Amino acid sequence: MKEYLLPAILQVIGVIVAFIEVFIPSFGILAAIAFGLFSYSLYLIFTNISDTAGMVVVILDIILVPVLVFVWLKMLAKSPLALKKELNKQQGVVSQAKELESYIQMKGTAVTDLRPAGIAEINMKRLDVVTDGEYIEANTTVVVREVSGNRVVVSKT
Repeated sequence: MKEYLLPAILQVIGVIVAFIEVFIPSFGILAAIAFGLFSYSLYLIFTNISDTAGMVVVILDIILVPVLVFVWLKMLAKSPLALKKELNKQQGVVSQAKELESYIQMKGTAVTDLRPAGIAEINMKRLDVVTDGEYIEANTTVVVREVSGNRVVVSKT
């Protein structure tokens, strides 16, 4: 068996394991295995072939492995595994309840202490609200100053 065949096979397996690490959450175990494969392959190259060949493979690993992973990720984005559906307003998808915007400038009462988040009753409806950092005690009158997404900002009146 040629002395360069086993290191070449280990390099290829290392690249495949590094690629799999991107898709399988292994908490770094697969990355450690890939690193071990690359390291053992380089050890074999440096000890059995030559230092020059080892340096060439090290430089190729530093350049090619990230490039291959990047190319595979780009290919994955175009594959059937990728989610291609985009949610948008034209399809009726909204990230906030439309009725929240109608609460701007309405007054209500803090049901819980707002430190700075809590619950307030506005227009006879209980809402999760926040303040701009101020502490507001329960049973205090509040007014809605801003609605941003699902975030309702209130302040003392």
